[in-house]
Amino acid sequence: MKVAVFGKLITLESRPFIEKLHRDLLNIGAEIIVYKRLNRFIEEHCELGLNFKEFASHDQLLEASPDFLITMGGDGTILDAVTLIRDSGIPILGINTGRLGFLSNVSKEKITEAIQALKDTNFTIDERMVLALDTPELELEMPFALNEVTVSRKDTTAMVTVHTWINDEYLNSYWADGLIIATPTGSTGYSLSCGGPIIMPGSDSFVITPIAPHNLNVRPVVIPNKYTIKLKVEGREKQFLVSLDSRIYALDSGSELKVSLSTFRIRLIKTEIQNFAETLRNKLLWGLDRRN
Repeated sequence: MKVAVFGKLITLESRPFIEKLHRDLLNIGAEIIVYKRLNRFIEEHCELGLNFKEFASHDQLLEASPDFLITMGGDGTILDAVTLIRDSGIPILGINTGRLGFLSNVSKEKITEAIQALKDTNFTIDERMVLALDTPELELEMPFALNEVTVSRKDTTAMVTVHTWINDEYLNSYWADGLIIATPTGSTGYSLSCGGPIIMPGSDSFVITPIAPHNLNVRPVVIPNKYTIKLKVEGREKQFLVSLDSRIYALDSGSELKVSLSTFRIRLIKTEIQNFAETLRNKLLWGLDRRN
């Protein structure tokens, strides 16, 4: 079994869990390839006494051809890993050393159990839909997003107007700070903080969530994922921002964008030691209600 390990923002507090992960992988006889930045941390701060093979790009990851990719960090680490995996189909297992962790929801205390589940193939694959962005204004190497595509104002406090069509039928013009189009995976991220609903993984839908709308009667809208969403953004400033997860680009006012379901999905590893309902209760502190 060959396993790639990925991490970017590594802290000294994570050191014992990084060491434990790699020792557990070595104990099951796994061949390990490590992301270059993480490997520098291991060489400088960890006491493993081993030199691991490295990767630093999408092409190098594909050349290594791992069976799995394990991330060490939070949900942002998984979003960064997606830019390396792209449409390769390599399954991701997320070890959470960050904060909320809806995607990287294997706790650092459960590393050994998770690695044993990989060895025993005691897991399922949770396929998550991806958004595809199409705009003639940008030539993007990675025109996709696992969580959300967002348009927002740039360098100003003035609102933008986001004209929105669904399958070429006019929906609304949002006067707001911006607009989020989120997948079920992204529904627990930026969209949730702006009042959007939580959508269960596996649901065939997107949610359109306005950011601080001036029209107080405007609410998020859930639509089938087979629909194409067209946006035209206008405002007082010459440019606005479009973000795909954590990747941000500037576009000229008046530009049009199309957002639709991508042709590929991201594959997340789901073990028996984790489930979405439990993650919701723990991360959103629902269990603090004494009636539960």
